[in-house]
Amino acid sequence: MRSPARFLRFALLGLATSCLTLAQTGPLTDFKKQVVDDVESMRKQTQVMVDTVFSFAELGFQEFETSKYLTALLEAEGFKIERGVGGVPTAWTASWGSGKPVISLGSDIDCIPQASQKPGVAYHDPILAGAPGHGEGHNSGQPLNLTAAFAVKRFLERARLPGTIKLWPGVAEEQLGGKAQLVRTGAFKDVDVAIFSHVDNEFRVQWGTGNGTGLISIEYAFAGESAHAAGAPWRGRSALDGVELMNIGWNYRREHLRLQQRSHYVVTNGGDQPNVVPQNASVWYYFRELDYERIVGLREIGDTIAKAAAAMSNTTVTSRVLGTAWPQHFNKPVAEAMNENIKAVGLPKWTDADQKLARALQGELKSPITGLTLALKGLQGPATDETRNGGSDDIGDVSWTVPTVTLRYPANIPGLPGHNWANAIAMATPIAHKGTTAGAKVLAMTMVDLFTKPELVAKSWEYFRKEQTKDRKYQPLIGPNDKPAIWLNTRIMADHRAAMKKFYYDPSKYDTYLEQLGITYPTVRQGTGEAAKK
Repeated sequence: MRSPARFLRFALLGLATSCLTLAQTGPLTDFKKQVVDDVESMRKQTQVMVDTVFSFAELGFQEFETSKYLTALLEAEGFKIERGVGGVPTAWTASWGSGKPVISLGSDIDCIPQASQKPGVAYHDPILAGAPGHGEGHNSGQPLNLTAAFAVKRFLERARLPGTIKLWPGVAEEQLGGKAQLVRTGAFKDVDVAIFSHVDNEFRVQWGTGNGTGLISIEYAFAGESAHAAGAPWRGRSALDGVELMNIGWNYRREHLRLQQRSHYVVTNGGDQPNVVPQNASVWYYFRELDYERIVGLREIGDTIAKAAAAMSNTTVTSRVLGTAWPQHFNKPVAEAMNENIKAVGLPKWTDADQKLARALQGELKSPITGLTLALKGLQGPATDETRNGGSDDIGDVSWTVPTVTLRYPANIPGLPGHNWANAIAMATPIAHKGTTAGAKVLAMTMVDLFTKPELVAKSWEYFRKEQTKDRKYQPLIGPNDKPAIWLNTRIMADHRAAMKKFYYDPSKYDTYLEQLGITYPTVRQGTGEAAKK
């Protein structure tokens, strides 16, 4: 026979369980309406975040102002911050709540070299000539995540539900330098589901094999001996000769590689001056392919050609890994749930001014003049080798560590070249503001699904274990001695940061960044064409 005290404990446990069950199986549409309303109420705050991060425009590994700003907002909302994660000064994690499930939110924060551009101006017009700019729209993803996280935090507090929200930045995504380091340092060891947000011109989510490639990023450093280039060139051994011979060798070999590969390089050091035989020179390669084995194979070919170039030039060569990315694979159950929320939210309502900017820019670039996206694309399934494109994102490393999806939200203009000043034009305008808010609504609704439907989390892991990783396991492309390349972009930012500070957004004085810059929205080139006027 149970004692009265023991009976009371069982009764209280049963009551608690019943309350939790009611909370989880109650009117889910009402829960989602709450978070959507909260996101809508933060529309102004979201705009300020988008515009502020746009004005910082920091390159990879140098995102100090951006990280300081975002972590301050998170701390003010009660999130616990850990800085310098994985040995990267601009990397951090922000956590709130306790217990399961643990939902992890990520988005990139770095920008593009020489992509400075006035927002809302439909032709090339830099804010600061030669300076970096958000030519991929990475200024919008973390504002989206913060908005959704704040709304869901308040929902969990009201509903008294367990769960943990974690946020983290994609540092140096353009160098593919951050996420594998986060994985290695254990940032996802307790995570149940990861959701990544990335700017797009469409509103969509995908499951299965992603559209892009994976890669390994290698810098080859050649060393020789200096000499007077005119007086005694025979006494020198040119490291630049080694670099050039490697590039010639790779370009000849490229003809005999698979069509699916992508590879490119820049010479990062070509010597000091023409009258000195270069004793040091270096070249930086990206080797891209569709699976781990072929990526490793490209790296091996590159290593072989580098050693041969060193032998031909009588120099020596060493190499170091600067970044890596696994090919992506996304979770089907979570993607299906997110797609339902995308359909519920729908595309933003674009104004005539929004469409005028889009059409004018498309005309300027001689792209098809289609304006902004007006129809949802629908849930995408696995990409095939034929449909995959050449780009990479190191969210792939996360996607092979925990169930992961990427939310692509409509905050930019179709038909742009990518990694270009043109891709910055929409990113501090109503197009980006509306697209980011719409994305935050979908993210918040999907988080409600995960926090209130334990079966969805269970299904995500069932897919991850039985489908995704049944025959393929994650093997890091970075080695145990490969450190984050935190020196990258130091000089470029040092050259521009002081001048860029004069253009940081001040929301205490100006309603929008467009207002601060004195830009009439939209500003289009006179005589752009009838298509821009429609």
